[in-house]
Amino acid sequence: MSIASLADIEAMEQVSYEDRNFPESTYAAICQGAAYNPDKPALRFFLRAPKFSKSYEYNYRDTLFRVHQVANMFSDLGIGKDDVISFLLPNLPQTFFLILGAEAVGVVNPINPLLEPKIIADIMKAAGSKVLVSLAPLPKTDIWQKTVEIAQQVPTLETIVQVTMEDYLPGPVRWAIDLYASHFSRKAGDSGVPVINFDATANKYPGDALTAERKIAPEDLAALFHTGGTTSAPKLTAHTHANEVYSSWSLSILIENFRDKTIFCGLPLFHVSGFMVCCLMPLSVGATVVIGTPAGFRGDGMYANFWKILEHYQINVFAAVPAVYGKLAEVPVGDANFEHLDFGVCGASAMPVETFHRFESRTGIKILEGYGLTEATSVCCANLPAGERKVGSIGFRLPYTEIKVVQLDAGGKYLRDCQADETGTIIVRGPHVFPGYRTESHNEGIWIDIGDGGAPWLNTGDLGRQDADLRLWITGRQKEVIIRGGHNIDPKMIEEPLYQHEAVQLVAAVGRPDVSVGELPVVYIQLTEGADTSDAELMAYAEANIPERAAVPKEIHIIPEMPLTAVGKIFKPALVRREIEYVYQREIEALDMAENVQINAGSDVVHGILVKIRIEAPEAIRQQLREAIDQSLQRFPVKYELAFAGGN
Repeated sequence: MSIASLADIEAMEQVSYEDRNFPESTYAAICQGAAYNPDKPALRFFLRAPKFSKSYEYNYRDTLFRVHQVANMFSDLGIGKDDVISFLLPNLPQTFFLILGAEAVGVVNPINPLLEPKIIADIMKAAGSKVLVSLAPLPKTDIWQKTVEIAQQVPTLETIVQVTMEDYLPGPVRWAIDLYASHFSRKAGDSGVPVINFDATANKYPGDALTAERKIAPEDLAALFHTGGTTSAPKLTAHTHANEVYSSWSLSILIENFRDKTIFCGLPLFHVSGFMVCCLMPLSVGATVVIGTPAGFRGDGMYANFWKILEHYQINVFAAVPAVYGKLAEVPVGDANFEHLDFGVCGASAMPVETFHRFESRTGIKILEGYGLTEATSVCCANLPAGERKVGSIGFRLPYTEIKVVQLDAGGKYLRDCQADETGTIIVRGPHVFPGYRTESHNEGIWIDIGDGGAPWLNTGDLGRQDADLRLWITGRQKEVIIRGGHNIDPKMIEEPLYQHEAVQLVAAVGRPDVSVGELPVVYIQLTEGADTSDAELMAYAEANIPERAAVPKEIHIIPEMPLTAVGKIFKPALVRREIEYVYQREIEALDMAENVQINAGSDVVHGILVKIRIEAPEAIRQQLREAIDQSLQRFPVKYELAFAGGN
């Protein structure tokens, strides 16, 4: 069925959710997907983008066999339905086997391996991780070094399972890597946690069926995803099997005849978008997934070779974030032929209108935007492939999903529904909405009761509006709004005009702390390759094109590279911390009493952001200096710690 409008979605809902007879678990969904054509390629993996034609293939029969082996290995390691398996891995076929096998017997906990060891350990302690699956020692990665460090900090950890990449490496390289790995592996013994090899151990177990006698219920826990962890204490988002099965189905129905399609996986599998869109969704319907390098879009040579990759593998769909589309728009298409490509999907954050137009005009590829969040198991609404697109909108709600835009009071309580095109807080409910965070205290304030007699709604924390046709438009994040003198400034009001400048590739507007007005808007810009402009020219452009006087930035910084998350979203907290450091440095230097001031604004479990200040000063004036700094900095809301070189 081709879905083109909200009316088509409402027609689907004439069949009740209960009568859809969804599979009871992700394992059952994958078995269903494999049964359609066991000999069809499920996974195709290439190691390096410049040599993309050399790939490794697993059909559905092979894939399900490996999933059974991995699940049975975990069962033998003592994993039951409530036990947690964490992983620190890049995108590999083994990562797919791990995810599916872990959910078949226990709970999987994907972790961003780029996080600092302390944060990873905090996530694992909150999850109660029993097994950690990690990448073996490998040059240019520090995953194994982090594994050794955190193993000593997680009291529930019983086993480390080590994934090697030797099957994908040529002989001489494999021998060199083995020698390198043997040197670093010896250091793991200090943790006292046993280390076993993923492939060698799993191969000892039967692959024709699961050995554990477990009947998975839809409400059983399937996964724990961390949110935060880069700016504040990590929150563990619980997904049930029912959440993930529904989300897989609701995504798959958007793509007509998806079983016959090939999807490109360039998003990291530890992120909910990559996990759902590139793993569970395609494999539950029998589609083919092409895994593009362990690092996905961050792999060396990926952008330069991307158009030829689409052509070679006859990719029908790929998913990416706005920053990726911005970079791809700068890569000439050349003679690449990708007529088989249906569209590119964009999610994770709203795409700037200018990036949208620039990409489509230069490549001819159709973009479909969607919207979702980890707490809603990925996507809540999307533009419909067969329907009319409105640039900037993220489309209509998915079947059995409810979305409202509402006004809340200062305490977060429901006041009323918003009118058409009135901006408010987006709330959602439906079978994809999670049951809550792992830690009960994190659930305070996330549920909204609107008095309609139904289940409570999830407060997404996002700002948006619905037009008269009930299309949703994202206008910003509550926590990203810049508040200047009590006036709320949507960062998009600053960013969108600047994206129209031909030299601009990426823009991020953030708030700088200010004693007088609370925050001042400041902008960071990454230029397109080869562009030649200046801060002053861009400031003049901003003054001429930003419609609201209060939103004109106080300062514009051109930076060589915009900080991005592992999934490719602009990482604004890094820029916010930079502005905090600047302000605190300026305040201390104004006292004219200190030398060699070192300031570092970092994430903190208790305070969110904690500024650590280290100063060299004669002991005779330290108390006076401390009092002066306290008087100056206590005017700002961000917590700080002050230390003097040589002791307090």
